Amino acid sequence: MARLPTVAIVGRPNVGKSTLFNRLVGKKLALVDDRPGVTRDRREGDAHLLGLDFRVIDTAGYEDHDAQTLPGRMRMQTEAALRQADVALFLVDARAGVVPLDEEIARWLRQSTTPVVLAANKAEGRAGEQGILESLALGFGDPVQLSAEHGEGVGDLFEALLPHLEKTEDEAEDEEDESPDAPLKLAIVGRPNAGKSTLINRMLGEERLITGPEAGITRDSIAIDWEWHSPAGETRAVRLIDTAGMRKKAKVQDKLEKLSVADALHAIDFAEVVVLLLDATLGLEAQDLRIADRVLQEGRALVIALNKWDIAENASSLFNGVKKALEDGLSQVKGVIVITVSGATGKGIDQLLGAAFEVREAWSKRVGTGELNRWFERAVEANPPPAPGGKRIKMRYVTQVKTRPPSFVIFGTRVDQLPASYERYLVNSMRRELGFGAVPVRLTLRAPKNPFDKQD
Repeated sequence: MARLPTVAIVGRPNVGKSTLFNRLVGKKLALVDDRPGVTRDRREGDAHLLGLDFRVIDTAGYEDHDAQTLPGRMRMQTEAALRQADVALFLVDARAGVVPLDEEIARWLRQSTTPVVLAANKAEGRAGEQGILESLALGFGDPVQLSAEHGEGVGDLFEALLPHLEKTEDEAEDEEDESPDAPLKLAIVGRPNAGKSTLINRMLGEERLITGPEAGITRDSIAIDWEWHSPAGETRAVRLIDTAGMRKKAKVQDKLEKLSVADALHAIDFAEVVVLLLDATLGLEAQDLRIADRVLQEGRALVIALNKWDIAENASSLFNGVKKALEDGLSQVKGVIVITVSGATGKGIDQLLGAAFEVREAWSKRVGTGELNRWFERAVEANPPPAPGGKRIKMRYVTQVKTRPPSFVIFGTRVDQLPASYERYLVNSMRRELGFGAVPVRLTLRAPKNPFDKQD
């Protein structure tokens, strides 16, 4: 598994490092008290900030003591955290201003090769203005102004950390070998007896999985490594995952079936592309839409396969009916690929695999900054955001924070008042113009908050 990028929060005692740590991880994992020195060991947690996932380290307050003393050993823990980190978040207290120990820490940080982001905490109100000005002399540029206690300034913190974390995320993806040649993690899901195991056996060319007319034969999610030989002569690696059939929740009473369904849901989380297999003789049912919705909510790329096509009646009207029901039932994503297949004869399997690789490519796509900005300008110019109450919503800029699924953050003023219909317009425009097709696209709206702005 790829290593998450790491942020180490450093600073002298009692500047709010543990409060910021708790804010970033979303839990009160670190003890917080007005007394200095509460944190002694370095504490780590998984943080999530506007679509960015990273590891954050809460360090002991840096103090200049002999290495044999307790404060000295605490300082050594902080030094170890800095060596481990991809970026150091240097926290100062805006209200207290810069003190000699802040200057000592700044000199130490400048000797390190780890990039540094300076942040002035406790910057709410006007009491911190002088301290913010003093912090410029530390030599790390303009500080990020925030209040860890009140959650102010997280948008600005996101902007400051993004260049460091984005670069490391890309390197992590390389480590995990997420290239187009990496094995495709493909899960086959659907209701019981849709023919999932039969289809996989046909792909493999052997009776690898037990099949039969009885529903619910497959209990565990079975992963099988396989090579697909495409019609174009390419050999592509695939990790196939067969799952237990998922019935309507109210009908699942047996404990073993509940565990099997939970295992199938875990397989969805593991997969890159999920094929929802429908029984063409039964058509599309409400449970199929529920499964599809779950796949999309988990951020996975989705392909619909109509199985048993060789024995389906009124094929043309059935196909069009399924397409229409998908358009109506999956309002968050339009144009999901629908492939007709037959596990019994092998018809459509090559088209299904080709479509799966195609949607994975869109799901993994990163848009260049220039192309993204040009799209953004065109979209806003063609359909300017509304002005609720006569106050204009200003869209400043957009950035892509991650892939798999593609995730974006738009910064602007009053974007919290943007109607859901306008958000849908932007996402649909992205799909159409930037080549994302029907894969899930995550969009977060953020208004950077200035702690010194007067509240309305």
